Amino acid sequence: MTAVVLAPHLNNVALTARQNLSDGRLNVWGNSLQLETIPSGRLSVDGVPFEGISRVSSEPDNIRCEAQYLQLPEGKAEWLHLLATAERRCEETVHIHYSSGAVDPEWIRVSDFWPAQAHFGESLAAASPSMHYPHHHQDNLSGQLWAVRIPVTRREPVRALRLPDNPALHIFALTIETVR
Repeated sequence: MTAVVLAPHLNNVALTARQNLSDGRLNVWGNSLQLETIPSGRLSVDGVPFEGISRVSSEPDNIRCEAQYLQLPEGKAEWLHLLATAERRCEETVHIHYSSGAVDPEWIRVSDFWPAQAHFGESLAAASPSMHYPHHHQDNLSGQLWAVRIPVTRREPVRALRLPDNPALHIFALTIETVR
């Protein structure tokens, strides 16, 4: 397993503390998840290690998808694992780029950050017991992050991942499961 450094691509704040509620940008209404309840640093979900969720409020902590091109450590892979969330669930296409120059479209399906069961069978990675709004917090409304995976179907080294252009989709961490 190889964690991908996402820091250069982080462009959005989705985790806030009570002193910076107005910094949240998980959706157009400025919602955010409670920073203190989302694990920072290293997190393991279903045996997959993830790294990189920041605990610094007011600094970008996720990628709001705008068709970014993410360089990946070159190597053969079986799965791309992501910590992600979306508003009103998302079904989008990502593009996996290979060292040969081939590019394959693959589905990424991510359930809603609003409280509900996983629509696409993902694993719950973390939950915030309260939802933050720009001027208040609501303690009886939770928010969720999901562990999702994208298959890598070619038996050749991956090079990059092109994200979809959908501002409702947020990526917090990415781990490559390498071929054994």
